[in-house]
Amino acid sequence: MDQKISPAPHLIGDTISNDLSSQRTAMSFERTAMASDRTLMAVVRTSLALIGFGFTIFEFFRKLSDSVLPKGALPSDAPRRFGFALISLGIVLLFFGLLNHYHDSRNRRRRRQALFDQQLIGHAESKTPNSATIVAFLLLLVGLFAILRVGLSLGPF
Repeated sequence: MDQKISPAPHLIGDTISNDLSSQRTAMSFERTAMASDRTLMAVVRTSLALIGFGFTIFEFFRKLSDSVLPKGALPSDAPRRFGFALISLGIVLLFFGLLNHYHDSRNRRRRRQALFDQQLIGHAESKTPNSATIVAFLLLLVGLFAILRVGLSLGPF
């Protein structure tokens, strides 16, 4: 019984040692990309906390001063200023986190493309947005809506 043996896949550098080195290099790019995504998600968590606390503090103290506290016990614009400050801080943090993630991704893709062009690794990195970036952009929109609500008293609430 004859068994057909398929030919070996194309090796980078035509030796197994070079191919394994190329695969390790490609995997290091993957690990770096995942670390960058984890950093962005940490920024998202922190920004979400700041935006959420800012909005909650604004609403809580606004309703508290309207219904429970005697007039003049709390400056009328204190909840608005404090909530606005926290939400603004969350938005700024998220914006710079997205900017940093974009620059890191662009530089990593550029380095990987250079190695691919020299045929030192097997494939280039795709340019599709990942879930961490999409969530960060959506949270940025939520933060902007919250700042409009707190800063300008716009919105359905």
